[in-house]
Amino acid sequence: MPFDNRPAAGPVVIRFGRLGDTVLLQPLLHKLHLRYGQPCRLLALGDWPPALYSAAPEVAGCIPLDSQYGPLWLRPRRWRAALALRRLRGAPLYISEPLERTRTKVRPMLALAGVSPEHCTFIEDMPSIADEHWVDMLLRFGDTTPPAFRATCAPLASPVPAAPRLRASAAERTDAEAWLRGRGFAGRPLVLLQPANKRTMRWNGVRAAGDDDKSWPAQCWAALAHAISRQLPHAQVLFCGSPAEAGYLDALMSTVGRERPRIAAAALPLGRLKALLDTAHSMVSVDTGPGHLAAAMGCPLVVLMGSRSPRLWTPRSGAGSDVMVLGGLPAVRRVDEIATTQVLDAWRSLRWRQAAAMAAAVEDDAGAEAYSAGCAG
Repeated sequence: MPFDNRPAAGPVVIRFGRLGDTVLLQPLLHKLHLRYGQPCRLLALGDWPPALYSAAPEVAGCIPLDSQYGPLWLRPRRWRAALALRRLRGAPLYISEPLERTRTKVRPMLALAGVSPEHCTFIEDMPSIADEHWVDMLLRFGDTTPPAFRATCAPLASPVPAAPRLRASAAERTDAEAWLRGRGFAGRPLVLLQPANKRTMRWNGVRAAGDDDKSWPAQCWAALAHAISRQLPHAQVLFCGSPAEAGYLDALMSTVGRERPRIAAAALPLGRLKALLDTAHSMVSVDTGPGHLAAAMGCPLVVLMGSRSPRLWTPRSGAGSDVMVLGGLPAVRRVDEIATTQVLDAWRSLRWRQAAAMAAAVEDDAGAEAYSAGCAG
């Protein structure tokens, strides 16, 4: 989604978060779109915001940053972001950043862009509420108004959904369909497994499991994949991850066993993952960005949480699909405390997405009967 350089009155939202944080922004962006009557610009880290919001009417464009770290003059993208903000300095700005990053990163950029403080509102200025989910806090933030706009922008009369809802673009769906055909996966229910999180990979390899509270043992993932494949023999079980996690997925498959064609692994670009989640049967994920994306795409989800509170960070589905949470504080501090049988039982309890899967051609009667039996069970 190319960024439109023309000045606009639509809001600008600033968030230096990871993938999951950027997914959770969607209700705020939707609310601000309704309040101001124009879609938002999103200033965010990484290449994922344009892919996430490729089919979102609430986002008019993205201003990318490659990193929040280092001096401003060493980061060309941060210079370009400051120039983009200068062109948009007449718009309302919503800065959804904690105090420390606002002080050291955001305010210098706003000053360079010539943005008036009267055009800004900061989430750091809101009073906190104990155990408040991040989405609910963002929606409260969406009720605030920069001083320069308080006389012209009234609060909304009706609430907006307090759960993210995202969609795949036509190009992303076409790409995913071609990829499924090319891999021989077309026409099968797709069960996605997301074993890695943003901390799994380090510059020198895979982080030690003892240093990662979201790490579930490879033998547990293997046992889960085999159990799902037995229950749905016609399904394709697919371990997924980012391109940076390809080596980790390859090592995991050595534990799973490569003699089972219905269990595979693939590193997926974000747009393709989003489109696959749009029609996938279900997903099991550790607490990470793709899990939040699955819920936002309406894919039934089991999420395994370590040392974070489900009350604050449980993925939410704007489509109303099931989200089952296992683990999390205060009962569980590490994902490896969760038994495989617990995960399998939670997955079986989901209201699986059946219609799209059963509409596809079934290769053989035995596979169809087994799939139907699994859905009934």
